This record gives sequence, C-alpha cells and structure tokens, in this order.
Amino acid sequence: MKTIIKNGKVIFPDRIEENITIVCENGKIVDILKLNETIWGDGDRVIDARERYVSPGFIDIHTHGGGGHDFMDGTVGAYLGAAETHAKHGTTALLPTTLTSTTDELMKTFDTYREAVKQNKKGAKFLGLHLEGPYFAYNQRGAQDPKYLRNPEPEEYNKILAASDDIVRWSLAPELPGALEFGKVLTARNILPAIAHTDAIYEEVIPAFDAGFTLATHLYSGMSTITRRNAYRYAGVVEAAYLIDGMDVEIIADGVHLPKSLLQFVYKFKGPDKTALCTDSMRGAGMPDGESILGSLDKGQKVIIEDGVAKLPDRTAFAGSVATTDRLVRTMVNIAEVPLVEAVIMMTLTPARIMKIDRQKGSIQKGKDADFVIFDDNINVSHTILGGNVIYGN
Repeated sequence: MKTIIKNGKVIFPDRIEENITIVCENGKIVDILKLNETIWGDGDRVIDARERYVSPGFIDIHTHGGGGHDFMDGTVGAYLGAAETHAKHGTTALLPTTLTSTTDELMKTFDTYREAVKQNKKGAKFLGLHLEGPYFAYNQRGAQDPKYLRNPEPEEYNKILAASDDIVRWSLAPELPGALEFGKVLTARNILPAIAHTDAIYEEVIPAFDAGFTLATHLYSGMSTITRRNAYRYAGVVEAAYLIDGMDVEIIADGVHLPKSLLQFVYKFKGPDKTALCTDSMRGAGMPDGESILGSLDKGQKVIIEDGVAKLPDRTAFAGSVATTDRLVRTMVNIAEVPLVEAVIMMTLTPARIMKIDRQKGSIQKGKDADFVIFDDNINVSHTILGGNVIYGN
C-alpha cells in the first residue's frame, strides 16, 4: 500500500512548489510529481493537503519532555506520552534529553529508553539519547541541580558509556578538568560532544572544537560571554560560536529565551545552515500555566509555568521552555521575520545534518524517509506523518 500526499505546497530546501504530489511506499519517498491526474489505487492511502504546506518532519535534538511527562520520570509511559505530545505539534523525530542526576538514575534511564523504543508506535521517533550534564560549570548551572555537578572522570563516564549504545550526544562544559580528553572519547565513539553550561573563554573553546565539540547547546543560555579576568577582557563561548565558522549552534526560539533582536542576530551571522532550532522543553510543553516539576517527579525541582516559559520559583532564571516545534517555526517566521523555507531548514535539515542523519531525514527527496508535517499559514499542524503513517491528524 502506498501513502500519497496531494495538493500540497511542498517546502524544499531552496523553494516552495505548489500542486505537488508525493508518493511514499515502505516508509520512503518513492516519487515527487507535479501533476493532477489520479496515480493511486484502491488500497492506497491518499492525504489531501488542501493547498497547505507540506514540510519535512520537524527534528528536535534537545527536549526533556512534554504533555506532563519528563524523560527523567523513569517510566516507559513518560517517554511515550512526551513523544505523542510532540508529534501533535509536528515533531517526527527527537532526542530524549536527561538532566544532571546520579549515575544510578542515569543507568535506569537507559533500560527505560530501550523498552520505550520498542513500544513507541504513536509518537515521534526516538533518535538516541542526549545526556545533558552532570559535567557543568557551577556558575552556569541554570536550573540544573548543583548537588549533582562534578568533573568528568574516566572511571565514571566509561562505566556510563559501557552501559548504553543509545547515547548520541553529550552536553558538557569543555573547560572542566578532563573534559577535552572526554570529548575525544565521545568523538571516537561517534557521539557528539556539545558545549553547554560553561564558563569557558575563547582560548579554551578552540581546543575543544578541535576535540570534537562542534555544537553550542542552547546558544546564550548557560554560557559565557565577554568577561574580565583581572584587568584583561576575554571573549566567551558566545563570541567563539560566531568566530568559529564550523561551529553549529542550537537556539531555543520560543521568543522568550531569546528576543527578536537576538534571533535575528543568530540568523544573520550563523545562518540557517549552521543554526538548529530546539525546544529544550520540559514536561510543561503542551500544558496549561501553573506549577510544574523540572526533572523526575520524585527528585525534580518545582518550577512555575507563566509567560510562555518555565521559571524557577524565585523567578531568577528560566527552567527550560514549554515550547513545541511548531511554535519555534512560527516564532522565527512571525517574530524574527525569517523566510519560511529557512525557518523550516533550521527545524529539519540542519538538525539532521548535525546528528549525521541527513541522508535519511531532513528534506523532501526521493529515497529519504517519508516523514512530513502539514500545516497552514500560521504553522497550525493538521497532520504529522512518520514513515508514511499518520501519527497525528485524520
């Protein structure tokens, strides 16, 4: 049986084309046609896009949960619930992301993840695990629990790496003792080391980049900028991200973590090909305002959801976003005034390239995975399609 999407305004990496028909079979795109005649059989599934946009599926490479669920809850139900919530907003693939915790809690997460992968039929696809912490700078901890912060030690991280083959990304502060050596270990295992929650200066970022730290986690959030050490000024990680041409960045484009001016600044100087949008969402994504918990239900921190973001109770810092991927694209188009094609690239092809899956995902092309989002002019999602199967919409 084929899945056929007709009457769509299809978003390609360099253009938008109207009246396009996409033919999918066995989870792949097998044909892309500009025609109106009937090309399907009685047993085929036909989805009429009704002249709405047809985009590649959104890829979120940094999310902690949603729909009242956090990946640190330690249950299969939490993984499935979060994946289904994000699918309703156009996400077809995501990286479940952990928080700073004990090693024992992390080990339990690995078992839960493996079982969740087997049972995940209705939600966004899990692409592997993103570990955030516990190797962070204390002064840049943000909402990360300070009691778990520590330096990377081979005895610990080798034990963690031996326990799971599902880790694909690990965010940490590169200036910590042992961090560069750890980064090289990750790179050798094809795990992406990313710079995060860091007080590094430019001179420390250069060797980190050479060691494989090619991505800046949630740019501007939890990272150093221009600082003084004694009488001398030093550029920080923010400046390094712009100065190093090969450095990729991800941004929480919810319009709160970064205002319009900074969204436009990132777009102007890094461009859509080096900028990935991420939700960094906690369990409050897709939920109403009020009290919530960042991290696991039993060990997490209380937070408040208001003004479109999660905050620490004393309101001194954000505690992760409550964004969904459709909101990110909408923000870049409506607030940052970025062309739709480029906003979509930042939510699809760029994160796919960063995670080295762009041969399979990230753009609408023959031979790639049949992952799509159908949405209107205001990025309201009507259908989410994964591998040719509708996981949200009728």
